Amino acid sequence: QVQLVAGGGGSVQTGGSLRLSCASSVPIFRVLVMAWFRQAPGKEREFVAAVRRSLTNAEYADSVKGRFTLSREDTKNTMYLQMNSLKPEDTAVYFCAADPMVYDTRRPADYKYWAQGTQVTVSS
Repeated sequence: QVQLVAGGGGSVQTGGSLRLSCASSVPIFRVLVMAWFRQAPGKEREFVAAVRRSLTNAEYADSVKGRFTLSREDTKNTMYLQMNSLKPEDTAVYFCAADPMVYDTRRPADYKYWAQGTQVTVSS
């Protein structure tokens, strides 16, 4: 059983930055595919970023590419999502997800383990 705890959400103005964290109860990357998704009110959950084993293989949604960056701290079994140049359209509840085996990293149904959501609000 994998437990994930997400944090770091908050409210910022356009152009601001936030860093989300996702702490795992098991070593990440060696055993898990890790991802972030987000869901705005009235919309489906959408892919943000994912990584298989190595950060060199990180994937990003086109909407966040160049603004969001994944990183990790192995000693804490924690993955981070650094979000810069935030826009109002980034406002959503962000979810961290993980699974030992994922076929499609961009499909929420492929992930068994989920953290609670963390709210990100970007005001104009």
